Amino acid sequence: MRGTRAQTNTGRKEGVNLNKQQKQKKETTIDSYYSPNGTEGERSAKDKPEIPANWIQAVEELKTQLREAEDNWEKNLKIKISHLETEALELKQENSVLKAKIIQLENEAKEMKDEAKEMKDEIKRMKDNLQRNSDQKEKDDQKAKDEIQSLRTRVKQLESSDLTRQQDTIKQNKKNEKIEENVKHLIHKTDDLENRSRRDNLRIIGLPEDHDKRKSLDIILEEIIQENCPEILEQKGKVEIERIHRSPPVFNPQLTTPRNVIAKFKNNQIKEQVLQAAKKKPFRYHGNMVRITQDLSASTLKDRKAWNMIFRKARELGLQPRIKYPSKLTIFLQGKVWSFNTTEEFQAFINKRPDLNRKFEVQPQNSRESSKGN
Repeated sequence: MRGTRAQTNTGRKEGVNLNKQQKQKKETTIDSYYSPNGTEGERSAKDKPEIPANWIQAVEELKTQLREAEDNWEKNLKIKISHLETEALELKQENSVLKAKIIQLENEAKEMKDEAKEMKDEIKRMKDNLQRNSDQKEKDDQKAKDEIQSLRTRVKQLESSDLTRQQDTIKQNKKNEKIEENVKHLIHKTDDLENRSRRDNLRIIGLPEDHDKRKSLDIILEEIIQENCPEILEQKGKVEIERIHRSPPVFNPQLTTPRNVIAKFKNNQIKEQVLQAAKKKPFRYHGNMVRITQDLSASTLKDRKAWNMIFRKARELGLQPRIKYPSKLTIFLQGKVWSFNTTEEFQAFINKRPDLNRKFEVQPQNSRESSKGN
């Protein structure tokens, strides 16, 4: 409402000022025409007939009326101005905000002017550069055409050679795939050879470190066999050990568990009898539980360890799990024996059987891919 009232009053001011300007123009024209000095009137009197006196009197009366009207307008204008001043006081607070914005806009406008000036200067410099380079461009165009023609010829040559390189790349990729397959096969063969070299070994787990400080490890092993499966010693007599040691050879005081013991038997039959006896019942030595397993390579042990959670769950479900050499899991399900080389194969197997998948709440760990062969 205040903005509308201000616009209306501003329009009234402009109308009053326009009327005053028109009256002043009329008075100036009449006064100059009928001026007592007779400057304009004398020049007009030479060329025109004399103006009647009643016209002059009418003009004087008109001027008097105009002056009275002007006085009335001035009075009315003063009254209106007083009202406008009152309203102007109300608009000052609003104008303060507008002034701040105007100052901000002026600053921005100044910045824009400076930027515009810089842009103009830059455009001028660019025009000058374009003008200077126009002649050089014609020469460069011809040179570019020659170079383009040369490049086209070169591109054709490169396309021809690129096709040859693509064919070579395909051949090389096939060779790389074959090499990868050979590497996997060699790794498998290496693991198999290492495991076969350990076929006469047994690994003793959980034997306390302080025992071998008092006795040698071969005597301790013979006592373990005597305590847990004495029938082997009765049949075979003394157990011949080719080599026995702790693994790793250096003791680490930060470890809380004792190091494993690796024993290499001279007689494989005795080793198998001890291993089978250890599978039937847990072994003890001087009251301590010890576990005896087949000694295998580190990579095979890692692959077997990946089956731990699945193995325990399958045993809880009565699936009769077994770990076959080197690291293959077998289960007995629906009257059939199922075998899996990797945990991924087992997961895919149970995913196809919702009833079995619900029972297995474990996620199998990733293991190194094993060979598909037995």
